This record gives sequence, structure tokens and C-alpha cells, in this order.
Amino acid sequence: MEKVNLSEKLSLFTEHWSPKIVGELNGQMVKLVKFKGEFVWHHHENEDELFYVVKGSFDMHLRDKVITVNEGEFIIMPRGAEHKPVAKDEVEIMLFEPATTLNTGNAGGEKTVANPERI
Repeated sequence: MEKVNLSEKLSLFTEHWSPKIVGELNGQMVKLVKFKGEFVWHHHENEDELFYVVKGSFDMHLRDKVITVNEGEFIIMPRGAEHKPVAKDEVEIMLFEPATTLNTGNAGGEKTVANPERI
């Protein structure tokens, strides 16, 4: 059992769109990631995802609307919901998602991180 300091863990990396594992519970991964710019449109067939904003803000684009998620807020993307995160400025995010979740979901491509690093 160890406590996790989010600021310390977030200071260990600078790359964007590359989630890092910082914890695991009941088959769920706790990941940290930094966003800047646009991600890819994608969805997850079998997994829900929770995006908690540690620092900054970002827009979650859905096909019919855009939801701004600010520091201290979270959004849950239900399985099957097509979405695309967009961050004008760098944002720091904590994710809760099943261990099987690929960051690019059904889209694949160059931004896919199949085996996130544990930090």
C-alpha cells in the first residue's frame, strides 16, 4: 500500500496523449495523461471511461455537442459513445478505465498506446 501524489507523478513525463498507469483496483486502471491539441474520433465497445481534470480544462467533442470539462470536474464517457478530446492548452487528466481499454478505442493508429508505462 502506497499513497500516490498526482503532482509528483505528473511531473515525471511531458509527452501528450501517452497515458501512464499509477494504480489498479478491481480490474480498473488509474492512469495519468497530458493532453494538448486534438485527439482522434473513437469509441470503446465494452468499456466506460472517466476523465477527471487535475489541472486545466478541455473540450470533449461528441457528434452532437461539445462539453467543456474544467479543473476539479469529471466526465464519464459511456461505452459506445463516439468522442474526441480537444485541449487548446495543456491539460492534466486522471483516467479510470478497465485494464483492457486502449486509449484510441476502435480507431487505432499512431496515437495508440497498447502497453502504458507504470510510473
